[in-house]
This record gives sequence, C-alpha cells and structure tokens, in this order.
Amino acid sequence: QVQLLESGGGSVQAGGSLRLSCAASGYSFRSYCMGWFRQAPGEGREGVATIDSDGSARYADSVKGRFTISKDNAKNTLYLQMNSLKPEDTAMYYCAADRESVCGWWYLGYDYRGQGTQVTVSS
Repeated sequence: QVQLLESGGGSVQAGGSLRLSCAASGYSFRSYCMGWFRQAPGEGREGVATIDSDGSARYADSVKGRFTISKDNAKNTLYLQMNSLKPEDTAMYYCAADRESVCGWWYLGYDYRGQGTQVTVSS
C-alpha cells in the first residue's frame, strides 16, 4: 500500500524557515519523480517545486531562491526547505509522486498524493 506522509508544518513569523518532509512507502521511491503543491484558503492548488528521478529540480517563480526541494533515496523521503517565508506562503502543503521520471505541474496527474501539512506564516 502506497503512503505519502507529510510532516514539518507549523506556524512561523515572516522571514522564518521550515523544513517539510514527506515519508514515502509502498513503491519504488528512487524511480519516481515527486512534487510539492500547496493550496491556500479560497485558492486553487498550485505547484511549488518538482524533482525528477535524476534529481533535477524546478520551482515556481514565487518561491525560486527561497525554497529548495530535495530527496533522500536511502530514507525514501522528500524534503522542502523553506526560507524567508512570507505570509502569502500560508497554505496546506501536499507532496505527490508520479511514476514518470520527469514531473509536471498538474497535481491530479500524479499517481499518489499525501494528505497535507499546514504552514502558517504571520506578518
């Protein structure tokens, strides 16, 4: 059974940092590409960052230079390091995995999706 379990969310002040984790199980982690998505209240879900099976990363313009996506194949874990957080980063954050080697930005196109972790940034 495939599981994606996010953790690391919380409440921080603007300018602070958080590191999100996504523990994966039940599939061949290293061969899948993965992504982080977020959804703010009243907004649609947007892509934040993706990482291909070879480790190539891509970022939304809104987080470029502040967020870093990475993965540890030995631990079957995906990470999102978030620095210089802004109030507009407040959202539920979700990880997702796709059996393709290169990920896209369409959330529903991913094979597996987690339940999310809340990030709240206060000004």
